[in-house]
Amino acid sequence: MILDADRDEPEVSAVYLDKLNDRQRAAVEHGVGIPGGAVGGPLLIIAGAGSGKTNTLAHRVAHLIVNGADPRRILLMTFSRRAAAEMGRRVERICAGVPDGKAGALADALAWSGTFHGIGARLLREHAADIGLDPQFTIHDREDSADLVNLVRHQLGFSKTESRFPAKATCLAIYSRAVNAQTPLADVLRANFPWAAAWEPQLRDLFAGYVEAKQAQNVLDYDDLLLYWAQTMSEPALAAAIGGRWDHVLVDEFQDTNRLQAAILTALKPAGSGLTVVGDDAQSIYSFRAATVRNILDFPKTFSPPADVVTLDRNYRSTQPILAAANGVIDLARERFTKNLWTDREAAERPRLVTVRDEGDQARYVATEVLENREAGMRLKDQAVLFRASQHSGPLEVELVRRNIPFVKFGGLKFLDSAHVKDVLAALRFAENPRDRVAGFRVMQLLPGVGPASAQAVLDAMAGSSDPFAALTGHSGPPRAAADWPGFVALLSGLRARSAGWPGEIGQVRSWYEPYLERIHDEDAVMRKADLLQLEDIAAGYPSRERFLTELTLDPPDATSGQAGPPLRDEDYLILSTIHSAKGQEWRSVFVLNAVDGCIPSDLGVGTSEEVEEERRLLYVAMTRARDRLALVVPQRFFTHGQSATGDRHVYASRTRFIPPPLLSLFECRAWTVAAPGQVPGPRAQQVRIDVAARMRDMWR
Repeated sequence: MILDADRDEPEVSAVYLDKLNDRQRAAVEHGVGIPGGAVGGPLLIIAGAGSGKTNTLAHRVAHLIVNGADPRRILLMTFSRRAAAEMGRRVERICAGVPDGKAGALADALAWSGTFHGIGARLLREHAADIGLDPQFTIHDREDSADLVNLVRHQLGFSKTESRFPAKATCLAIYSRAVNAQTPLADVLRANFPWAAAWEPQLRDLFAGYVEAKQAQNVLDYDDLLLYWAQTMSEPALAAAIGGRWDHVLVDEFQDTNRLQAAILTALKPAGSGLTVVGDDAQSIYSFRAATVRNILDFPKTFSPPADVVTLDRNYRSTQPILAAANGVIDLARERFTKNLWTDREAAERPRLVTVRDEGDQARYVATEVLENREAGMRLKDQAVLFRASQHSGPLEVELVRRNIPFVKFGGLKFLDSAHVKDVLAALRFAENPRDRVAGFRVMQLLPGVGPASAQAVLDAMAGSSDPFAALTGHSGPPRAAADWPGFVALLSGLRARSAGWPGEIGQVRSWYEPYLERIHDEDAVMRKADLLQLEDIAAGYPSRERFLTELTLDPPDATSGQAGPPLRDEDYLILSTIHSAKGQEWRSVFVLNAVDGCIPSDLGVGTSEEVEEERRLLYVAMTRARDRLALVVPQRFFTHGQSATGDRHVYASRTRFIPPPLLSLFECRAWTVAAPGQVPGPRAQQVRIDVAARMRDMWR
């Protein structure tokens, strides 16, 4: 049933609850202070974006402690160690404000607070003897796990198959998906990895061998921490012992749980007594990690009687016009808990729906607006640009570098630092300058059979020649690369001759590189190919290969690190982020790129109605990150490749289906155009020759 925040209940005299609104207080007080010390029934807190979810959950834990709950018998689970630590600190601060001081001391005993995986590891060590585990087991991270999968893969001979067997990372992803989604392998392959479905028998053998190898080496992987915990809870005596050690179990971000985690919770508290889960079905966006929105939608009816539901719908973040637009988008969802966010933050400015010509204009528009906001007193770090997929920010990143606007990117490497983009650029640089050993060393090792030693030998031969390119074309190549060497040399010869012209040369490199990309990055080759098409589009904006390579290289190395941290030389910087990585964050001004069908929703996310609904939730999450200003940008055309017999390289795009005509009145609709910056030729230099290289050498003599 749905609880009314204004229900008739005895007043609780607690000063620390006075700052909560009525619905927050209803969630905090639910089932607390029952005569006889009984524990309340299951509770679902639907916490809308910006509604004070973390504050409410911390107050509920503190309120339990203040009212006599033993903190050692409270289990609090979040989705990151940092969130768990922050929650613990908040609980301590709240309890410290209680007059008698006892609650503050008790809060220090909140020992069972952490992530699902962290709690699982502790329990498995405690009960290792009961479930056939050596308590000294070690835990493999994802990279270690992938390496072990690869070892078993080689032992079974799957790396020598005539057709392409999934790479180690893909194999691990398939295994992890089947485990966490509690879904048969055949179904996982059909739904998520259809190209690998033909390998089902071999994958079964591989996963059986992988499990045997882990057990022989006394190691668990990340997924085992949940899987072993769930299996342990299938034994009634162990389930009763483990579930009975806590009176209260509280879970944050419940919409992000997978089926395995939901099964663990149900086993911990079969009747739901003392179980509180907090989340927002409208922000369930992690199905690619096997999370399912069904967990939160179906939670109330999991128990009998059904769980109580308290909805937090007062937003403390955004202005009312932004919330009206976001509510309009999510109101069209097929299935959801009814919730309309509201706020007392009134504003005249509606969110903008900005139409631009193409992705180049989109980049120029965002950069211009960001600088105007900065001139008006808004820091760069108070502004964010959000996008559905990492490669969508490529043109913007180049524009920001050109305008000297520092930025940090979250949700993947920066576009120009991605391995596949650097591979293509290395091929272009090596063709431009055959003496570039770094570029040559990188691109040669893309060829099967070429390792560091053989690449070094070829480069040494080139360095010893007055014509390095002639030395390369005359080289027979490493014997193990005999099948690929002629194509490599032919590519470089074509690039040197500039036979395709610019930017056709980058298309030559892409066509040559794609088979190697599929071999090296088969788990996400489709997304990486999209990056390369994006790079081709960016290249078309430069008059020559030399100019293209030069201007991209001017990005300082310390500003293009793949780490998601601030630039070393700038205390202020713009935030670039995928929508997935932006969840839980907020900024004064937010720009959402590519608000068109094909991007939001993604072409890859419209296979089922469930996938379309998750794409809708993604847009909702992006919109609700904005506090004061929001702009959704709609490019009218996009770069494509080979879409028509006439060779047209652009196709027209349509506004995202999630903003149909009836919702347009909630936005300020405008068009934005600007001429590309022209160049004014400077005076011609006098015909004077100087040997600068000799001067540079003389500096060190």
